[in-house]
Amino acid sequence: MTAFFDSAETPWDDLGDGITRKIVGHTDQLMVVHVRFEKGAIGAPHAHEFHDQIGYVAEGSFEAEINGEKRIVKKGDAYIAPRTFMHGAVALEEGSVLVDCFSPPREDFLS
Repeated sequence: MTAFFDSAETPWDDLGDGITRKIVGHTDQLMVVHVRFEKGAIGAPHAHEFHDQIGYVAEGSFEAEINGEKRIVKKGDAYIAPRTFMHGAVALEEGSVLVDCFSPPREDFLS
């Protein structure tokens, strides 16, 4: 673990289908991740059994769906998806970026 995150020195991991990711950092209780979307890229609806998630829109905009409720979220907005809530998003602009926060950390992202 490091005490600082240098975005310029951290490459994007290609997840496919127009989505890339950078892990900002994590502790035993918290993880922060940048997720960049091409226009139209889909974060498919899913739910987490053990993780609470907050997605903060750092750039662009998304159509987000949380537990069946759809809203447009834009730069400066966020969505909250407690564990077991179905959630997903579609990027409405090229280069849209979410800052996803997870508690506890996503171990599957680290392996």
